Amino acid sequence: MKIVVCIKQVPDTAEVKTDPRTHTLVREGTRNILNPFDAFAIEEALHQREQHGGHVTAITMGPPHAEAVLREALAMGVDAAVLLGDRALAGSDTWATSHALAAAIRKLGGADLLFFGKQAADGDTAQVGPGVAAHLNLPQITYVRRIASVMDGKIRAERLLDHGVEVVVSSLPCVLTVVKEINEPRLPSLAGVLRARTVEIEYWNADDIGVTPEKSGLEGSPTRVKQIFVPPARTGGVMLRGGPAEVAAKLAKELRIFVAGGA
Repeated sequence: MKIVVCIKQVPDTAEVKTDPRTHTLVREGTRNILNPFDAFAIEEALHQREQHGGHVTAITMGPPHAEAVLREALAMGVDAAVLLGDRALAGSDTWATSHALAAAIRKLGGADLLFFGKQAADGDTAQVGPGVAAHLNLPQITYVRRIASVMDGKIRAERLLDHGVEVVVSSLPCVLTVVKEINEPRLPSLAGVLRARTVEIEYWNADDIGVTPEKSGLEGSPTRVKQIFVPPARTGGVMLRGGPAEVAAKLAKELRIFVAGGA
């Protein structure tokens, strides 16, 4: 079975910076980590390989230091890694990002299963996985909490929804985005860490995957971030201190004053 897992490097939440001109995230010079949701996607890709055999390739798009998350995936056990590293791809929105990833997957020869974390911690759009499915014209199952079976060219999976669980059957190949409830990501073994240091990562640019400037990067992105701002700190409010009975009495008094004022 041929499996691809698409992962992302995201800024540490304590060090998020934005470009005041383009309003895009500044990734250089900040501490970056593997997108937390993608660890579950890596684990599930490895689990499916263990169940059905095959080969797992990890792909990420970003600057050269994004290699670190690929090394982390290699240490966990993926077989190969590809970095889409080209300044022409910088500033891509979710459409342009999914377009580039889809082109890279085509260059790999496609896959039976394509895994994504449900969303990126820095953007929270949950659009890239479905976008890749659309560009490749493949079925997709989002918010997967459990893969029940993969056999006879079909996959049966459970989706975690706000109102319950939905069971979906799809043909292969298929794109899946997974939630954290699906598994517990493994820790890299010592042998895995040592191997990850020596595995050669493939570097592809926009030309390698056949992506043109009008469909990549900031200029090729159909959506733009017009403004990013930090909401003002909330002021006011009343802090109630004391024992349970005392606080309850104070709260009742405050509510009476509030209701009387509103009336």
